[in-house]
This record gives sequence, C-alpha cells and structure tokens, in this order.
Amino acid sequence: MSGLARRAAAEFTGTAFLVIAVVGSGVMASRLSPDDVGLQLLQNSLATGAALVALILALQPVSASFNPVVTLVERALGLLDTRTAAGLILAQFAGGLAGTVVANLMFGLPAVMISTHQRSGAGLWLGEVVGTIGLLLVVFGTVRSGRADRAAFAVGGYIAAAYWFTSSTSFANPAVTVARTITDTFAGIAPASAPGFILAQLLGGAAGFVLVRLLYPAPAPSSAPAADRKVLS
Repeated sequence: MSGLARRAAAEFTGTAFLVIAVVGSGVMASRLSPDDVGLQLLQNSLATGAALVALILALQPVSASFNPVVTLVERALGLLDTRTAAGLILAQFAGGLAGTVVANLMFGLPAVMISTHQRSGAGLWLGEVVGTIGLLLVVFGTVRSGRADRAAFAVGGYIAAAYWFTSSTSFANPAVTVARTITDTFAGIAPASAPGFILAQLLGGAAGFVLVRLLYPAPAPSSAPAADRKVLS
C-alpha cells in the first residue's frame, strides 16, 4: 500500500470512529438521561474528548488530522502537497459519513436519517469561528513548539471544553458537520444549517492560520520538519 493510501486509510478510519463517538454517545446520552439536556451534553462532550485522545495517539504515527480545516492549514504551511491534502480530505468526508451510518445502525436506527435539528444564527456561526480558531491554535501551537507527544491530550481536552464555552458546541470540522446531517439524533444538524457552519469553520481556519504564523513562524528547533508533519498527518 502506498504512503498516501495508508494515510488516507488512517484518516478515513479515525474520522469514522470520531463521528461514531459523537453520534453514538449523543444517542446513548439521550436514552440514559432523557430529561436533562445539560447531562446529555456532558456525556457527549466527555466521550468525544476521550475518543479524540485515543484516536490521535493510535493513528498519529500514520495520519491523525480527522479534519479538513486542519489539513488545509497543513497544506498552507507547506507540510503537505496539494495531491496529498486532497486525498486526505476526501477520506475524512467519506469516513465521517460512514461513521454516522454505523452509529445509526448500532442503536437500531435507519442507516440514514436526515436531521431536522436547525442550527443557525450569527451567535452560532461566531461560535464556530471561535471554536475553529482555538482548535488550530491548540493543534499547531502544541506541534510547532516541539510538544507533539502532547497533541492528543491537548486536542481532546480542548474539544471537550469547547462543547461548553461555544454557543455552537464547537463542531469545528466540515467533515463531521456533513456527517451529522444524516442522523436525526442529539448530535444532528439539518442540511440547510450545514453550509453556514462550514463557512464559519473555513473563516475560522483562515484566521487561525494567520494566528499560527504570527505566534509560531517556524517549528521549534527541537522539532525536525519530518516530525512536524507526523503530528497529525
């Protein structure tokens, strides 16, 4: 298997399991705590953050971005070529959709259920911008300061927290956003709401890229370029 194929397989698998964690824990939370939305969100955020830590630790040696915005910033920083970035992004979207289907089926639901959960408005879009900027700062700040071995814990902790401090619960990931349009459960987002979220994520990605270049213009001396590329992908 070629290097790109291995990396794409890792991105597909990691994104699939990430979405399974998001959707599956949302369904479980709704069933275990049907009358307490706050407890549902707590359960959902803890499961997602923990899954991210585990998945990044497991797949980091191959590829572990699981997020098109992160991959685009890696391309903008010159860590990936265009062909590789495109292949990884395609795998992330495909993996996300597959993960939703699996999560739906695990809980006895139809494989595909178009979400009716409307999520729109300036406050939510701003939440996505903020959440995405913060995610990129955590990812690349950890990596480019020579602490790649701590990236999994930083990212998992940040996402678990961002569920709570952003108005949108910080999707911060276009592949996951698209995947969540095909589950009409706690984690779902209506297809009509997805474009606004994705645009906000891309805007946050652009702002995050500028911030990363400003704060970390180059990897720390202890981080060789090859190691820098391997942190997430």
